[in-house]
Order: sequence, then structure tokens, then C-alpha cells
Amino acid sequence: MINNQDKVAVVFGVRNDSSIGFQIALKLHQSGCKVALNFVEDTKEEVLFLMEKHGMDAKSAARVDVRNEEEIKTFLSKTYEELGPIDYILHGVAFGSQNVMCYSLPGNEALAPSYIDIPFDDLMDSFNISAYSLLRICRVAEPLLAKNASVLTLTYNASQRVFPGYAGMAINKAALENIMLYLASYFRKSGVRINAISAGLVMTTSAGGINGVRKLRKLGKITAPLGNIAAADVADGALYYFSDLSKKVTGNIHFVDGGFNIMGVAVDED
Repeated sequence: MINNQDKVAVVFGVRNDSSIGFQIALKLHQSGCKVALNFVEDTKEEVLFLMEKHGMDAKSAARVDVRNEEEIKTFLSKTYEELGPIDYILHGVAFGSQNVMCYSLPGNEALAPSYIDIPFDDLMDSFNISAYSLLRICRVAEPLLAKNASVLTLTYNASQRVFPGYAGMAINKAALENIMLYLASYFRKSGVRINAISAGLVMTTSAGGINGVRKLRKLGKITAPLGNIAAADVADGALYYFSDLSKKVTGNIHFVDGGFNIMGVAVDED
């Protein structure tokens, strides 16, 4: 196990125990980190329960809307004052309404728009949460980061390929990757590294909102050389970036998708 004894890690984006963010937070905790998590109103009880269940200090959690710079500043400043300089930050936040996903959720009578009719305001709100928030968090965190700190975000291959069920969220992931690249260059002055993991489709609560998600998982099982992945597989990859092993790696998009991204067509060996 990588030794992160007494390192300070902040994780944005834990929703429940199926979240990739939670599995990464758990790996960070197990490797010795002091972990601080954010929550929003509808995830508060679940986040605090998971922290207490797994031996993390729930006092290090706080309600933070990543659209609100002051809330981020209060949270990160408190973490810095109580735990020390911040070594690691995970940006695992994403959100898209059915108007952005272009898919009507079961039980919702309102019809979602087609891709060409995505409402601008809905798209901008999801962009604010899913992409621009990385820039906002890094801006606030900059004076609070430890030497050789590492920031990691989570992306998806829909940034480069067409996944009709992902629709407007693909715009956000493409923007997120570009923000990551420019931040990697910006932080050259301080040695902070910024990277992204492009995760395969994991059956999280958020993934449940993707149109045809079960078909995509079935396709992944057939297509990816190593098959489908789990959230814990992404966490294993993340731990490389949240350690000194990656101290000279920045601006990288690291695929943890069983090799799905390399394939041009599905291959059924049966």
C-alpha cells in the first residue's frame, strides 16, 4: 500500500457508497490520509454516515455547493487550518438535468429536448457544476496547497466519442479536460500537478440517469479487452496520482476503462 501517512486530502463529489469519489476517499483514508469531504443537502446524512462507518473524522466534512466560491473558500480554509496544507484534491463533481442529458427520466411526464434544442441555461448550470468548478476549486486552493500537491478530476470518453445517451454532458467533459490541460500548464510555477482519470462506465447513482446505461454496460463487457470496471478500479488508478509515484506526471488523461477506449468496433469472441 502507498504510504500517505498524515497527508491531507479533500474529496468533492461523494454521493453514496457506490460513488467513484467515495471509493477514492476510502483508498486515501486507508493509505494514511486525513480526508475531508463535501456534501450537499440531499447527501449530508449519507456522507456523514459513511465517514463514521469507515473511521474518517466526520468533523472534516462540510456542506459545499461548488457553484459558490465563498463556500469552497470557507471549507478549504478550515481544512488547511485544522489539518494542514492540502496535498490532494479530487474533483469528482458532475451534474446534468434531463434537459442536458436529452433523456426523460422514468415517471417524468415532461419530454426532454433533442440534442439540437438543449436549453442554454440548463447547459450552463451543468457546465458550472461539472467543469468550471474545477477552475474555481483550484483558484481557491492555490495558496493552501502543499508542495508537490496533486489535483485529479474524473472525466468520461464521451468527451471524444459520441454516446447519444450522454448528450450535453459530453460538452462538459470536453471542457473539463481542456480546463485540466491549461491548469497543468498554469501550475508549472509551483509544481502542482493536475490530471484526469477517464473512467469506464460504472453503475453509480449518477450513471442511472444515462439513457441505455445497461446496454452500454453490456457493450462494455463485450468490447473492452478487460471487460467492465468497478468504482474500486478507478480508486486504484487514482491512488497513483495521489502519491509521490506520479510526481512528474501532469496534464495526463489516464483511462481506467478495461481498454474500451482503444477499440474501434465491438468484438464478440463467442
